[in-house]
Amino acid sequence: MKMLVISLSFTLLSIALHGNANANEQQHFDTGGLSRDRFPDGFVFGTAASAYQVEGMASQDGRGPSIWDAFVKIPGHIAKNDTGETSIDQYHHYKEDVDLMQMLNFDAYRFSISWSRIFPNGTGEVNWKGVDYYNRLIDYMIEKGIIPHANLYHYDLPLALQERYRGLLNRQVVKDFGDYAEFCFKRFGDRVKNWMTFNEPRVVAALGFDNGVNPPNRCSKQFGNCTHGNSSTEPYIVAHHLILSHAEAVKRYRQKYQAKQNGRIGIFLDFVWYEPLTRSLADNYAAQRARDFHIGWFLHPLVYGEYPRTMQKIVRERLPKFTKSEVKSVKNSFDVLCLNHYTSYYVYNPRLPPPNVTGYQQDWNAVFAYERNGIPIGRRAHSPWLYEVPWGMYKVVTYVKERYGNPNIILSENGMDDPGNLTFPEALYDVNRVNFYRSYLKELKRAMDDGANVKGYFAWSMFDNFEWLLGYTSRFGLIYVDYNDLKRYPKLSAYWFKQMLERKNP
Repeated sequence: MKMLVISLSFTLLSIALHGNANANEQQHFDTGGLSRDRFPDGFVFGTAASAYQVEGMASQDGRGPSIWDAFVKIPGHIAKNDTGETSIDQYHHYKEDVDLMQMLNFDAYRFSISWSRIFPNGTGEVNWKGVDYYNRLIDYMIEKGIIPHANLYHYDLPLALQERYRGLLNRQVVKDFGDYAEFCFKRFGDRVKNWMTFNEPRVVAALGFDNGVNPPNRCSKQFGNCTHGNSSTEPYIVAHHLILSHAEAVKRYRQKYQAKQNGRIGIFLDFVWYEPLTRSLADNYAAQRARDFHIGWFLHPLVYGEYPRTMQKIVRERLPKFTKSEVKSVKNSFDVLCLNHYTSYYVYNPRLPPPNVTGYQQDWNAVFAYERNGIPIGRRAHSPWLYEVPWGMYKVVTYVKERYGNPNIILSENGMDDPGNLTFPEALYDVNRVNFYRSYLKELKRAMDDGANVKGYFAWSMFDNFEWLLGYTSRFGLIYVDYNDLKRYPKLSAYWFKQMLERKNP
């Protein structure tokens, strides 16, 4: 098997260097028993990306700045002071990129729409060049048989709204997001049948307003390098407004567009699995608190109309409350739940009393651990937070099935990264990524066999791209991108998916 994989790496290099796409046709990969026909009819396999990470043209063709455009310009925020100004320029390479998706046998592409490319000022005047770009992208995807999955918000609030009224801290954002979402439903919904409102709203609230490592860089001074903010209240206010904004967009879609356009709408929630470090009751409670403060913070209101009782008890008056009318709007406000899952951690109850400060992460009263009895929880990828823990996939999906009524689920992000400084041959020969996808997909299939209602799986990411704080020092892609000339080269993992997703002749 080792010699076969080595042979494949040289074949991939031949393809990359000489463009001989047929050279790989005789090679066979170990799929671990996975194949398209092992999954239910209609199960969707796709890849994912976000606007700021891949589009480029960040300050051109009428696009207004987002909070990330301002953030990356401050030296020291991003590795090597990289930006998404050009990234992989999908704005001009979208046809080539969609062709690669088709060649690799994927069914769908999850992309995000840049709010400030449509409304440069967040509201008001429309940038029709931006609208035209998304029309071209959507039309070409449909022409090539790739199903569009559109995400309305991926971390990129228009800077104008942040400057005008402090953005997500102001309830005005609920109406403004609803107006933006409705514009997209009206313009693209005749072809887009899969809509998502927010990507990882927990990350938006926690990293932007608790430790302040992401824009708008707000936090209490005890928790990060911020000049403004309050980690004890602002994350909860922002989360509340994000939930209400989601519900507002869903209400408008259901009332005005869904019946006519025959689509569905949902939200992306990130979920790290938290495993008790020991079998003690205290560690089990700590792990459950972590799950409640992580996935429960958003999913509990969407299913049950209230925040988890754990959060209500701990956060108390700092936690906003839903009015009766808001409960009706928020509860059951999704047709499909999209889960982003990458990794798992051990969690234990603190051995010392908590410090006399309050903040979102402090409220968990739980401590992370990455090994047990000297044994790591899994192999670490390049990102310091990402450990390869396949069994966490089974537990995440099963937990949502059992706690939240077995909703329609799409596993909407899953993947791992390599360092950005690998040599070209090393980057193409991504056998660790192949092993990652194979092991996680097997655990997903096991959860489905045990009754989880999973409808699709999206790999993160189709392309190497701008990886937020890590800039271009991290490569998550199935496709290697040469940042000098923007040429695309499929990696070993891309061809693994190509074989696994082959359709058998009828």
